[in-house]
Amino acid sequence: MEEKNQHIILKTKNLSIGYKSKKAGTVIASNINIELKKGELIGLVGANGIGKSTLLRTLTNVQNGLSGEILINNQLLSDYTSEELAKTMSLVLTEPIASKNLSVFELVALGRHPYTNWVGNLSSKDIEKVNQALNLTNIDLLKNKKCFELSDGQLQKVLIARALAQDTDLIILDEPTTHLDMYHKAYILKLLQKLVKETNKTILFSSHEIDLAIQLCDKMIVMNENEVVTDSPCNLISNGTFEKLFPKDLIVFDNKSGSFRVKK
Repeated sequence: MEEKNQHIILKTKNLSIGYKSKKAGTVIASNINIELKKGELIGLVGANGIGKSTLLRTLTNVQNGLSGEILINNQLLSDYTSEELAKTMSLVLTEPIASKNLSVFELVALGRHPYTNWVGNLSSKDIEKVNQALNLTNIDLLKNKKCFELSDGQLQKVLIARALAQDTDLIILDEPTTHLDMYHKAYILKLLQKLVKETNKTILFSSHEIDLAIQLCDKMIVMNENEVVTDSPCNLISNGTFEKLFPKDLIVFDNKSGSFRVKK
């Protein structure tokens, strides 16, 4: 049992998420029990407004949970200092980057901030980590370009490279395929799958691309109005989990193809 626990990167115990106000709290989801293991690609899916971003913000300590526990590498999230957390978890958010005037190399190098001195000087190891991240995301040839010169798909790869350069056990991405066309949506998620295999890091991402996530993920977290379920895509299909995601008046889930289709 202890050997198994060593491979669990993130775990929640009876977690409830939502918002606190002076008068009362608003519970968005409760009784969340998930385990993310080393070397897994995990997709977080659910309908619009179901609470995916709230769950990610809670798991990344951006906002507090209402009750329950979050453990990273078997240590309570609340016990981590900001510096310790930055060396354990890296984030790729949907907010625009601060300055698109940076070069690709400079932006990726920001991922080394938890390890550099207060002046921000890069050591030879830092430069090696940045170049390794550029190589892993296939953007070596872009490293001298300014970020404002990049397409949305290229910029997303740069942000993923920055998270890789941070060299953490866990990478969390909030809707990394937003604003991308169908080809680049598939490309980014396929890239995440490749990175998990090559680096053995744990990558959790939220997405509306449920069909793609089913094909590429080792595990999925599915949020609906009544529960939060986590399992392999095959088991989730067998258990009818995806059939409960949306009203059946317009789209239905086809168990045989493992995808959604418009109802005729």
